Amino acid sequence: MSKTPNSTRRNSSPFDEIVGRENTSSVKWDKYAGTGILPMWVADMDFPAPPAVVAALHERVDHGIFGYTHAPLELEESVVAMLASEYDWPVPRESIVWLPGLVTGINVACRAVEGDIFTATPIYPPFLSSPIHSGKRVKTARMVLESGRWVNDTAAIEAAAEDCGLFLLCNPHNPTGRIFERSELEKIAELCLSKNLYVCSDEIHCGILLDEKRHIPFASLSPEIAKRTITLMAPSKTYNIPGLACSFAVVEDEALRRKFLNVMAGIVPHVNALGYAAALAAYRDSGEWHEELLGYLRGNRDLVESEIAKMGLSVSHIEATYLAWIDASHIENPAAFFEATGVGLSDGRDFGAEGFVRLNFGCPRSRLIEALSRMKHALPAKNQAGSE
Repeated sequence: MSKTPNSTRRNSSPFDEIVGRENTSSVKWDKYAGTGILPMWVADMDFPAPPAVVAALHERVDHGIFGYTHAPLELEESVVAMLASEYDWPVPRESIVWLPGLVTGINVACRAVEGDIFTATPIYPPFLSSPIHSGKRVKTARMVLESGRWVNDTAAIEAAAEDCGLFLLCNPHNPTGRIFERSELEKIAELCLSKNLYVCSDEIHCGILLDEKRHIPFASLSPEIAKRTITLMAPSKTYNIPGLACSFAVVEDEALRRKFLNVMAGIVPHVNALGYAAALAAYRDSGEWHEELLGYLRGNRDLVESEIAKMGLSVSHIEATYLAWIDASHIENPAAFFEATGVGLSDGRDFGAEGFVRLNFGCPRSRLIEALSRMKHALPAKNQAGSE
């Protein structure tokens, strides 16, 4: 199998550039170092960060002093303004709690709320591991496919909620790519209020909406829900800066925020100076880059959906994220199968769904075309669309 070129070239879009990530201590690429396998797994795009972010980092580094740092006022004001303008969600600045990573926030939330924890599968793997790390039991309810869309099974969620104190919600949803509609969120809200439950809502992909829909923060549904919700957001996925470890929680209720902060005390480190600098440049100065990214990802999404259908596999329509959730249940151990043919995908078993794989299409199109070609040629022709 051929290796992806390591040189940089320029095509019609800056997102077409192939930037070599070998020898950069990349978790995504080092997993398959020297094998020729294309890494299409972990949610880490193969695009350089926005130019404004890179420039801000250079400026901060040139200052030369990296002492203990708190969140810049301008960054907090930018976040508050973004939440208000994008989602009609007025959030007091004191409700923001800065975190060195969104998974940290999930773990803190699991410890801050009493009782066991439940979620709906398939789901981002830390939703399944964080409760266990917290000494809690995790209960699950399986999502179902209705008219080609993954939706929550209300009855199953209600059953799983018994004896629990916290619901872990992911919206936009990883791995299925759903943007939950208001009516869907309101059903969850009604359940949580009736059972006196808290919600930790992972909304890290809210900046990567590929359809003409609007993200609705769960906490924005009502003042009653806001009092019971920990919302987790970050610039890391939208602007491809996960390695700079800067995220935040929005916790509007003072008592809940105090519990959250008490769990963090003495354990969770502060966000680093470069993370703050990058976040500010992302939110304040990278709007044009963001729009270009979304256009490029839409093209990649459309290509994935078209090509996967031709392979005799199925993928539900991807409304958000840069992740495709592929049903390959007729293949034994599909993640290992495709890895053996040169494409490294995320294993659905890690998400609580055996028989599925997740493909990250946040990469230059030529790389995506190569990965899809390898997948197609690995499958028997008789299983593919148009075959006799």
